Amino acid sequence: MDILPDWEPGTPGVLCVAGPHAIPVSTAQRTSDRRIVFALGRERATLARLREDPEAALCLLGRGVAFTAYGRATVVREELRAAAHVAAVALEVVRLQDHLAGSRTEILDGVRWRWTEDAAREDERRIAAELREL
Repeated sequence: MDILPDWEPGTPGVLCVAGPHAIPVSTAQRTSDRRIVFALGRERATLARLREDPEAALCLLGRGVAFTAYGRATVVREELRAAAHVAAVALEVVRLQDHLAGSRTEILDGVRWRWTEDAAREDERRIAAELREL
C-alpha cells in the first residue's frame, strides 16, 4: 500500500502516541494520499503528548480496510469553529502498513458504536464537516 485507502466516515481508529499512550478516535478523515485529519479534545493528555513528541500511529480497522499509518502529527487548528473544545490535528503519513496485504482474511465490518447523547452526536456531525474543509 503506497497511498491511504478510503474508509467509511465515522470508522473508529486507535491513535498511539509517545508513552505509549493509545486513545480511540472517531473523526479520522483522509484528506490526501498521505494525510489524515482528526479532532482531539483540547484538554486531552494525548494532545499534550503530541505537542512534546509528534511521532504517532493511527490504526484503522473498518469494512474492507485494516492499516496503520505512521507519521508526524501537528495541530492545524487550535480550536474548531464547530466545537471549541476540540483541536484539529493532521497526521502526515510517512509509512503505511497494510494489515490485509497477502492475507487470507477480510474485514467485513468495523466496530459498531453510537453517541448516547444528542448534543455529542450533533457535535460530531459539525466537527466532521469542518475537518473536511481542512
